[in-house]
Amino acid sequence: MDKEDKRRYFIVGSVYLEVVTPLFQHKLEENYKGHNFGCLKDFLDEKAVVHILFHLRHRHTKCCTDSVNCTEHRSLPLNHHQWKQLYAENPGPGKQNCFCKYIAKSVKLKHLDVSLCGLILFNCCNLGKLEQEAVNILRRNKNDYLSHNTTCGIAKDEYGPLMDELQTNILQLDQTKEDELIRIHNRPLDDALFIKYVTYLLDNHEMLERFETKIELNTEMLETMVMLDDELPAKIEEFMQTQTCKQCGEKVGEQGIGKPIFTRPHQIDLKSVVCNGLSAYVSDIVMMNDGRLVICLPYQCTLQICNDDGSKEDRIHMNGNPFHVTVVNNVSVAVTMHYSKSIEIFDIDNRTKIKSILVPGMCWLRGITTINNKLVVGGDYTVQIVDYQTGEVVQRIKTECDPYKLHCTGEIIFYCDDYLNSNKKLHFYRYTDDSHHTMSFESPPISVTTLNDGSAYVLLTDGSIDHVPSDGKQYNTVTTNGLQKLKRLVLYKSNQGKLVTLGDSPECLMSSMRKHSFLNFSFLNENIVSLVR
Repeated sequence: MDKEDKRRYFIVGSVYLEVVTPLFQHKLEENYKGHNFGCLKDFLDEKAVVHILFHLRHRHTKCCTDSVNCTEHRSLPLNHHQWKQLYAENPGPGKQNCFCKYIAKSVKLKHLDVSLCGLILFNCCNLGKLEQEAVNILRRNKNDYLSHNTTCGIAKDEYGPLMDELQTNILQLDQTKEDELIRIHNRPLDDALFIKYVTYLLDNHEMLERFETKIELNTEMLETMVMLDDELPAKIEEFMQTQTCKQCGEKVGEQGIGKPIFTRPHQIDLKSVVCNGLSAYVSDIVMMNDGRLVICLPYQCTLQICNDDGSKEDRIHMNGNPFHVTVVNNVSVAVTMHYSKSIEIFDIDNRTKIKSILVPGMCWLRGITTINNKLVVGGDYTVQIVDYQTGEVVQRIKTECDPYKLHCTGEIIFYCDDYLNSNKKLHFYRYTDDSHHTMSFESPPISVTTLNDGSAYVLLTDGSIDHVPSDGKQYNTVTTNGLQKLKRLVLYKSNQGKLVTLGDSPECLMSSMRKHSFLNFSFLNENIVSLVR
């Protein structure tokens, strides 16, 4: 396969996963809320919706109620796993082959992929004629160019007209997406992200066909045929780590104790982005879902936005000093401000402030993160959970110390003690059972990030990194081949397959700032070489 064909597939796939999917999800939410449904489950339980979707899955059946509106479709676009994702059989009365026998599951919007979300939008929502046509074209092109494309490449002569058609129909649904499309169009090929995206874009049987031609199939792979859609990508990635390519005879990838899992594809000297000297102090940095970086420059009163190659994109000038930042959604971030008890939420695409949230008892210095679509901030011996939509503090959690360097994953909140106290413990709170736990290390922890498997990397003040399994019972010091001494592990971005790190660049720093500034920025790509656990 030609590398440019592969890159073109990667660009189109990025458009669907990073633009079309959240756009469809937003349109669906907008539609059902506009009809006074409180949540997706209520909408899916509405009789007309159940009836429509039932006949998109079942043929040759007449329902016991509302038989007049039963529809016989020549094809069944709603597959078995999609139907099982949305509905469960009601154990109560009702015919087996009737829509009245089924009730909606408590499925969340974020769990609906672009195909399923588009199917519901097209068939069950009141869209205008042009919007409905746009949704239909986007669904059709996803099937034609991605879902059944086992070569994972798109030819040059197809690419131009396809991208034009995608842009026209995406902008028909949302005019604000043009800049995002331009940014993706200029994106270089990322092999690790390409592999990850392929697992989400190919239909299940197409994925099996692809592996059958390139990988030695075994029983474990065959078992994925019966897995639910939301389980398949993770299983495929796990399988790929242990299999051999027929064409080259080499391992596709290796992972585990003593096996390399990260490599640094490139490093960015942030001097080119944030300038030099005292004002170049970087207090925090996050990566958006599309790979852009948002950097806090408190001494410049600025949020700097740049691309992952270090090229500047834009900046947001602020009335105050931004100190910590976290991602809220695809286009917005939440920021704590120097000596302020307010959280500021900004739209980085439009470069505008959306709102300010006053949080009494919050300490701006202790960090900000998210859990269950809520913001998490620290206070005096307290972690506070904030609903950023209403501004309400929905929960206050007492902690064993002043919580610094907050980080959340799943249902767990990690935090360290103030580094001035030289406490060698990492604290974590389990949201599900309201329990507190600690782990002790050889030196004080100063930063933590977690991977998809629930395990964590912990950076210590002596510059070493320990890997903590998901059960939290032990840890192993990891090898960091080729990496300079790190000052911070910023985050692991699962959709990008990258670990973001920050380190010193002494040659460009004033000596008085060397202790605090983090001006070398690195991406570590997943599943190749370098960071070993």
